[in-house]
Amino acid sequence: MPLGLITGIARAMRRKRTSSLDILSSKRAPRTYYKGKNCKPTGFHTRKGGYVVVPEKLPNYVVPDLTDFKVIIWVGCKSCKYLPGSIRW
Repeated sequence: MPLGLITGIARAMRRKRTSSLDILSSKRAPRTYYKGKNCKPTGFHTRKGGYVVVPEKLPNYVVPDLTDFKVIIWVGCKSCKYLPGSIRW
């Protein structure tokens, strides 16, 4: 009897304990858990099933003014022979 008790305690000590700080995934969570796609919410859901977009939560992109920017189209030499308007066609 004491030998079985000692081996049971030794088995419990050897077992890896799961930490509560592990990464939560759909395999370690309840059946109805949905992790999402790492997107930030842009609003909130209403009680009647609607969705309200909050303008402060929308992303604000800063784009430089490119009106006087001269765009040069560059094509590599290997692909020049396949272009319809090129000299090597």
